[in-house]
Amino acid sequence: MTTWGFIGSGNIGSTVARLAIAAGHDVVLSNSRGPETLADLVSELGPHARAATAQEAAAAGDLVVVTIPLKAYRHVPVDGLAGKVVIDTMNYYPGRDGRIDVLDDGSTTSSELLQAHLPQSHVVKGFNNIYFQHLRDLARPSGSDDRSALAIAGDDAAAKDSVRRALDAIGYDTLDLGPLAEGWRTQPDQSAYGLQYAADEKDWTAGARPAGSDEVAGRAMRATRAPHEA
Repeated sequence: MTTWGFIGSGNIGSTVARLAIAAGHDVVLSNSRGPETLADLVSELGPHARAATAQEAAAAGDLVVVTIPLKAYRHVPVDGLAGKVVIDTMNYYPGRDGRIDVLDDGSTTSSELLQAHLPQSHVVKGFNNIYFQHLRDLARPSGSDDRSALAIAGDDAAAKDSVRRALDAIGYDTLDLGPLAEGWRTQPDQSAYGLQYAADEKDWTAGARPAGSDEVAGRAMRATRAPHEA
């Protein structure tokens, strides 16, 4: 049994937590407002879920999901995550996060910023390019013909294998994009940013459709890197 820690428990965090519990795992949830604000969610999720502080969730998790606004990444606890695999779901939205020069000019990626903040952890990009309702609805048992793939990127092969096995357990195949620096291929405004999972690309709430590794890979490889507009 794996314990998943969550730093952030919004739409993506709570959806991954539900999938993890359905797979027989435990989850430890946290947010910026304190464990008491997660009481309803924990009650809904049942006995395999508990609320904690971010530091406690980091310490408890065998695998830790960071799913907060990028502007808050420096608040992610460092010591509790030393030696651990960290899944980074964060995306850069300048209107929300403020301008970050090294992301605007394309000299680094958001996940590399988190990796620099967590030098003793193994950061793997994932869950950043799928709408939470699609993530909830597209999970399928291993071997299903209509199973979808989720893209990951990371610098540590063993960490990526841990994430691959975790994704398989919760209902998804894995597409490995390569090193962490390649995570930009699924960032906002790219063709692999969520569109492949939407039944209607103009209305993501209209339903989900499966997207396998070949489709996700094709979209990711068509990505064009350009500086963010001011």
